[in-house]
Amino acid sequence: MANLRTIIKHGAVYGAEIEDIAIVDGRIAERAKSITPNEGDIVINAEGLVVAPAFVDVHVHLREPGYGYKERIATGTMAAARGGYSTVCPMPNLNPVPDCVENLKVQQDIIERDAKIEVLPYAAITIGRKGEELVDVASLHDKVCAFSDDGSGVQVDGMMERAMKEAVKYDSLIAAHCEVEELLKGGYIHDGEYAREHGHKGICSESEWAQVKRDIELAEKIGCRYHVCHISTKETVQLVREAKARGVKVTCETGPHYLIFTDMDLEEDARWKMNPPIRSAEDRAALIEGIKDGTIDMIATDHAPHSVEEKSRGLKDSAMGIVGLETAFAALHTHLVKRGIISLEHLIKVMSINPRKVFRIEGGIEVGERADIVLLDTNKEWRVDSNNFYSMGKITMFDGREMTGDVVMTLHRGEIVYDNKTK
Repeated sequence: MANLRTIIKHGAVYGAEIEDIAIVDGRIAERAKSITPNEGDIVINAEGLVVAPAFVDVHVHLREPGYGYKERIATGTMAAARGGYSTVCPMPNLNPVPDCVENLKVQQDIIERDAKIEVLPYAAITIGRKGEELVDVASLHDKVCAFSDDGSGVQVDGMMERAMKEAVKYDSLIAAHCEVEELLKGGYIHDGEYAREHGHKGICSESEWAQVKRDIELAEKIGCRYHVCHISTKETVQLVREAKARGVKVTCETGPHYLIFTDMDLEEDARWKMNPPIRSAEDRAALIEGIKDGTIDMIATDHAPHSVEEKSRGLKDSAMGIVGLETAFAALHTHLVKRGIISLEHLIKVMSINPRKVFRIEGGIEVGERADIVLLDTNKEWRVDSNNFYSMGKITMFDGREMTGDVVMTLHRGEIVYDNKTK
């Protein structure tokens, strides 16, 4: 008996016309104008929908182990599936910190038990993310997607240099949260007009771009693959653009909120508090230009759930971070694609194609690839209601906003992990 297939019919396939796709044993077996189902085949009607490679988020916080009251791997990966993601990469600000094989295994055991999609963890760059002692890269490099001390920048130049020299031996990626701590000076939102008008302490742009500049110089000297996390300033965009032109192995990401809002959209509410902060209109314009010209390789949410209590202390005293997995596509489609700033194809490129290339992650819609697929309804109009989130985190500035475009179904390894067709 022939292997039973899953057949996606009549969808507008990314990069092609209306096509059918047949999936066998978790991989794309065939693409054709029309594929006739056999008895027993699962048939998914994608008429009126866009069929694309499922999204990849290289920057999420799933909070386990150590902080399961904020989010769990089970809830975070279900939120990701609802957002159209088949792969997420969780950052290492956990307890225990994944800074050795034993600590990493604590996280991997939970992933194996609870994850709804593929989860590829980071290892820390330094022991305990304290910036004082380098992890054993040799023992970790083949078990993680990259190395990062996310949540804090590596402050000592020599430590980052040693990290890159070790990483290059194994062709590993260093992903940096860039932040010069001595420049923060107690700031918690962008050092701009809103901060001045409302008496808040600001975070200057230099605290980000100065460390990016240092790291690019190191990466250029050493030949290391270097990825800048959640860039937010116009200066950072230009530094990356110039480095790429010189052939430096540098890539970067930004988040949806930096492309949509400016500091003048802020309110006295912790929904607007994250790190780095939402910056000026000039910065947003530079980020959008960076997306358009390819300087910015990908969009990642920095999904950072906290408890309601941790986010109820106002703009000044609340924890940094918002959730983003369940709204990213809709928000970006509404604000960038519908307004003609970028094409749908380009949005899919920065949410799926590019992160897969940079982080060497399987999956797609070509014959032979692992069947990681998202079905998108680009015309659906809906209102964000955080009460309906799968994530335990409910804090987002998109709550109550009208969106156009949504995820209908997500498949990972050919299996349906999220299905909104019946809702």
